[in-house]
Amino acid sequence: MDTPPLLVTCGLPYTNGPCHLGHLRTYVPADAFVRYMRRTGEEVVFVCGSDNHGTPIVVSAEQAGVSPRSLSEKYHGHFDTTFKRMDVIFDHFGMTDDPTNHQRTTAIVESLIKEGYVYRQVVHQAYCTKCKRFLPDRYVEGICPHCGTPARGDECDQGCGKHLEPGEIKEPVCKVCGTKAVFRDQEHYFFRLSGFKDFLLPYLDTVKGTTNAKNYAIGWIKEDLHDWCITRTLDWGVKFPGRDDLVVYVWVDAPVGYIAFTEEWAQKTGKDWKRYWCKENRVTHFIGGDIIYHHCIFWPALLKGAGYGMPYSIVASGMLKVDDHKFSKTRGYVVWTNEDYLDRGLPADYLRYYLLSYTSHTKELNFSWKVFGERINNEVVNILGNFVYRTLFFAHKEFGGVPEGEVDPAITAEIEKWQKAVDDFMQEYEFKGAVDAVMSLAAFGNTYMQNNAPWKLVKTDRAAAATVIKNSIQLIKALALLIEPIMPAKSQECWAMLGYADAIASHPISEVTQEIIPIRIPAPKPLFVKMDDQQIAGLDALLQKRVSEANKRMEKTPIVSIEEFQKLEIKTGRVLAAEPVPKSNKLLRLQVDIGSEQRQIVAGMQQFYKPEELVGRDVVVVTNLAPVKIFGVESNGMILAAGDAASLLVPFKPVEPGTKIK
Repeated sequence: MDTPPLLVTCGLPYTNGPCHLGHLRTYVPADAFVRYMRRTGEEVVFVCGSDNHGTPIVVSAEQAGVSPRSLSEKYHGHFDTTFKRMDVIFDHFGMTDDPTNHQRTTAIVESLIKEGYVYRQVVHQAYCTKCKRFLPDRYVEGICPHCGTPARGDECDQGCGKHLEPGEIKEPVCKVCGTKAVFRDQEHYFFRLSGFKDFLLPYLDTVKGTTNAKNYAIGWIKEDLHDWCITRTLDWGVKFPGRDDLVVYVWVDAPVGYIAFTEEWAQKTGKDWKRYWCKENRVTHFIGGDIIYHHCIFWPALLKGAGYGMPYSIVASGMLKVDDHKFSKTRGYVVWTNEDYLDRGLPADYLRYYLLSYTSHTKELNFSWKVFGERINNEVVNILGNFVYRTLFFAHKEFGGVPEGEVDPAITAEIEKWQKAVDDFMQEYEFKGAVDAVMSLAAFGNTYMQNNAPWKLVKTDRAAAATVIKNSIQLIKALALLIEPIMPAKSQECWAMLGYADAIASHPISEVTQEIIPIRIPAPKPLFVKMDDQQIAGLDALLQKRVSEANKRMEKTPIVSIEEFQKLEIKTGRVLAAEPVPKSNKLLRLQVDIGSEQRQIVAGMQQFYKPEELVGRDVVVVTNLAPVKIFGVESNGMILAAGDAASLLVPFKPVEPGTKIK
């Protein structure tokens, strides 16, 4: 049987804001993988598109005073242009709001209904009496029913990370007007995800990709698998079949977009999209670590239920940090791809190199302007750039180009060794390993030049010097071919300096050992330019200014009346017992005497206090909060503490437990 073609997709960028480094954490590795696989002889199709539906886009559009379609088109164009500026080149980049995706989503939902995988159920959904509408997803905020932390309507984004179905959130508040919401009955449709457990576990045992994706998903399935509500009360989106008042949930039509974009590409090229999606296939999804659940559990079950083939490989990246802080647009820890980087004339290849080489693809990537500059200067410029320039400068000066002679078999063997290493790493989605292997070959070239010193040898043995240069240029040819998936623009420049007039991307990787022929070459120029300290400091200052401004905005505390404050009941308490909460590395379960009674309180203090240190301590407790369950343990109150180290607030003088704070 013929090997199915390779179809590579990326998680879809959401069209309600500009591109940042968090996006590129997925798209650059996917592009590098596609480039490499094509040049090994694979038939590869690379599709993506913008995600245009869902409540965040409706909310953003309302705030901007434009239609959701208009907002989507604006950011769709933005992402399309930005990806091209970063040399991330898709065969097709579509929109989920275009007709093909509407039609494909409708067909899949109708198939699921026909097969009995979708059912109706009345749910209690948050309703805003002021806005006079139901509040789906991010139109509503409240308290997570699982861990008790503030949450969005569709996800506990600040706490346990669990997906929330309509009606699950506690104490709902309308995000638009701030009105406390009420619950009203609303009919929705659910996908029988719980019925796919026996299918998903063996599927995840065999699916290829990164272990972080598989292990995370298996853990979710073993814990529990709930049916998914697949409708929302919105006007914007794919209409649910037979209903004018409901649209399909965005996490149905967004992944269906992968199929729709393949259809649109196939229509342009005269191909058959079913070859890529039906039965056996090699669909490879590159995704961020925050959407593993959707791609490893929900999406395969949806495809299985509708009769499509299963994804072949799921590649999940680690998360992004900026300056050792969690990536956060609100707090200013963000680097915008255009505004902060490309618009300042910085090479896309430098950023591609950093994103691919900083750490393993599945690990957390920390972006720092200082480290960025150091790695570019010490690795790209000093190792690779230095070897290329010094070799070609000498070759042009002394021989006018590539000299006659044969390449030493030892040089060929060294190239073959590192090319195999690159191949092994790329096949396993270990892009850092692949970059390190290329740079090891460049370091070998520098050492070879230094040890053989052709600038000295040419004075006594011109033929021997020519051999050294021929060997070194063969290494440069190999480096150019191997570095192309990582730094496509600079590899093309290097290719031209070797005397070639065509596109390096059209040459297979196997040509790394094909002996370079004697040819005249142009006078070389440095392939890379160092980043100076002043430039790096300026870029870092821009980031620090953004963080500082964000902190000032967040420090603007809302004013409350004395009447509002007096609604809180705050008392002193004394800790009687303390123990860790099972399966948590942050939480402690405390028994606290508050005078009139003993309360069980869960507090995030495990990393700061040993349980025995707290027993007997006086504390300050908010006692009239509604009970919540955190990690399955009921908590009846909140212990007050200050700062990142949770320094406990305590009475200055001894007081009895239960004394009210005035």
